Amino acid sequence: MAEQHIVLQRLSQLEQILRDHQLWQETAPAESALQSSQPFSLDTLHPLEWLQWIFIPRMTDIIDAGAGLPEKLAIAPYFEMALEPQHSVRPVLLLTLRQLDGLFEQETP
Repeated sequence: MAEQHIVLQRLSQLEQILRDHQLWQETAPAESALQSSQPFSLDTLHPLEWLQWIFIPRMTDIIDAGAGLPEKLAIAPYFEMALEPQHSVRPVLLLTLRQLDGLFEQETP
């Protein structure tokens, strides 16, 4: 199971990557866009918007509340498919997402 402080470091790293690439948005999408029931809010948000407005805040809230972290996490494969290969942020973002996913890999006895 991932340690909370390491997860928080990865979340902060994701935010910094988005900021460094001028992809961090100052204005939130419409509230209705944030209420999607689709995985990754496919129907209402761009993948990077989902990362900023849904994933990072929810994971931070889980940790702040002392709630249990997910046992498995696999978001890097979605971003491998969703981000265009030529997108400038793609390599560093995928690396960080894979590192984050790796924190949740269950150890086999």
